[in-house]
Parts: sequence; structure tokens; C-alpha cells
Amino acid sequence: MKKFQSSKVISISSAHFFHDIYTSFLAPMLPLLIEKHGLNLSLVGMLEIVRRIPSLLNPFIGLLADKVCLKYLIIITPALTAITMSLIGIVNSWVWLFILLFVTGISSTLFHIPAPVMIRNFSGDKTATGMSFFMFGGEMARTVGPLLITAALSMWGLEGSYKIMPLGLFASLILYFKLRDLTNVQRKQKQKDKESKKELLKELTPFFAGLSSFLLLRGAMKASLTLYLPVYITQHEGSLWLAGISISVLELSGAISTFGAGIISDKIGHKNLLLITSFFSPLTMFFFLKSDGLMMLPSLLLIGFFLFASGPVLLAMVQETNTQRPAFVNSIFMTINFFFASIMVLVVGFLGDHFGLDLTFKIGMGLAFLAFPLVYFLPNKFFKKG
Repeated sequence: MKKFQSSKVISISSAHFFHDIYTSFLAPMLPLLIEKHGLNLSLVGMLEIVRRIPSLLNPFIGLLADKVCLKYLIIITPALTAITMSLIGIVNSWVWLFILLFVTGISSTLFHIPAPVMIRNFSGDKTATGMSFFMFGGEMARTVGPLLITAALSMWGLEGSYKIMPLGLFASLILYFKLRDLTNVQRKQKQKDKESKKELLKELTPFFAGLSSFLLLRGAMKASLTLYLPVYITQHEGSLWLAGISISVLELSGAISTFGAGIISDKIGHKNLLLITSFFSPLTMFFFLKSDGLMMLPSLLLIGFFLFASGPVLLAMVQETNTQRPAFVNSIFMTINFFFASIMVLVVGFLGDHFGLDLTFKIGMGLAFLAFPLVYFLPNKFFKKG
């Protein structure tokens, strides 16, 4: 039985925290960016698509990550993402806005492909627990990030967002000293690993088809809340602070959820955990849509708890596939996730422009309800337990 190496898991999870603090800036800045550049919700959706386009390179980076040690990417990318995301407030052209977000997407891709594989190798037989630590770092970043950028916008305005940049640079420096001694933990592939990529994809097609359906049905609700929530609240309440606090509340609850979900899933089974979360997340969305003002916050706490709990479970399922190419398999999952998330970001933006965000949020909730019977009928062979 392999030992759970907590110090290494925590170090990589910390890198996730410092990186994703900056990627969480976009949503709270949207109300001001929309005003500055005259953007509609469809163009807002395109901003997120541009940031996600580099995810199309995931399979190539995954193949590379299975052969070489990419630990330095985990060290460098927080600084690179800090630079690009801190500058989006000062540019005067939406073209430059797109360019900065595209570079951010490249940086994010270079981080998120090798990192879960390293977590897996340091987690022993507790893969879901390791993924909970990793995703807890990301969700805590998306809790702290909106509060940080909202405070910066209040003090310095949109043009002063660059002043937060040094935090990311310092984080990369600290990560260098913490992670520089990590050795290449990827599986050796020179002679023993002759697994065909074509055969691997054929074998895992039913597995990824099931995950794709799950991601698609929950995608509209997740896109509505993680990208358009500040716009929705600003339209309803007229408060930028409430908008920033709301997304932090959502992500804080998600952080707590992701930390516990993997540990629970290792005990009760992945399928059981997904059944619970797929039933309660749209149910709590219903109560949110009936709330206003500060009463939105308790609903968001519940939504975040159930919506994000599936994250570490899905990552664990991907990493538990019996393959000699774990980074490549992870890259396929990330590409699928990008594809469906991108579609839903555009769909939500289009529907929001034409029918309003109120109806759009209700449509997302309705689609999410359909994920529950889908999980129930998925074959048990998709799951390690349950």
C-alpha cells in the first residue's frame, strides 16, 4: 500500500491556490469591463472562450507530461497568470483584453495538466482524498480572489488592478524553494509503456461519453453561477460589493465541499456521492432564484456545497482509470470539460442577451436536474466503488 505523502500534496495544492487566485478575477471585474468596453453578454461569453481555447492543446501537453518532468511549469505559471490577469483592467482595447486572456489560458493549461497527475502519484491509494486537497486549493483561490480584486477595484479602480501583480510573482518564488526538490514522478515509458493511444481512446470512449453527458447537463447552471453571477446580482441589486461577496461565498462553500467530498467518496463510493450532489445542487438553485438581497447568500452557500463536490470525484475517476498514460487521459478529460463548458458559456450568454438572466438561470437549473437519473443509470464499471 502506497503512503499518502501529505507534504507534497499540500505543496502542489498551494501552487493551485496561488495560480487560481488570478484566474478568478474575471467574473468580479465583468460589470466594470462591460461598462468600459461596451460588451454584451455574448461577447462576455467569448472572453471566457478565448481564455479556454488553449485547452485544445491539452492532449499534446498530456503526452509530454507523461514523458518528462514539468514541475517547473507549476512553479512558473502562477507568476505568468498574475501578470496577464493583473493587466486586463488597464488595457483600452477589447483586442488586448482578448490577447491577455488567451495568454492566461495557455498558462492555466500548462499548470492544470501535470498537477493532478503529480497529486495522484503522491496520494497512494487515496486518490480522491488527494484530489480533494488539490481542488480545495483551487476553490479557496476562487474564494479569496474575488474579495481581493473587489477590494482593489474599490481602492484603485479598474485601472489600478495591476497593483495586485507582485503577490503572484512572490508566490512563484516561494514555490520554487518548496517544489524544486520534487523528482519526476511520472511513470517510465521508454520500454515498459507501449500502450497505444488509439487503443486507449477506444477503450475509454464509453467512460468519457458518460462523463460528457454529466458535464453537459450541469454546464449551464455552473456557467451561470461561476461567470454571470456578479452580472446577475448587479442587475438585481445594483451592488458591486454584494456581487463580489456572493461569488466568494459560493466558492468558499465549494472549497469546503471539495475538501470533504473526496474523503467521503473514498468511503461511500463515487457513484453514491455523485447521486447526492446531482440531486441537491439544482434544488438549492431553486431557493436562490426565490431570494433577494442578503438572503441570496445562504442559498449560495448550499449551492456551492453541492455543485462543486463532484469535482474531486470526477478527477479521481479519471486518475483511477487503468492506464500507463495518466497525464494523457487527464488531458482528454480536461479537453472534454473545456468543450462543454465553452458551449454552455456561449449558450448562457446568448440566452441572457435575448431572454434575460432570470430565465437563463432557470433553464440551467432544469437541465441540472436531469443529471440525477443519468448518474443512476451509469454502469458501475465506471466507478471504483459504489
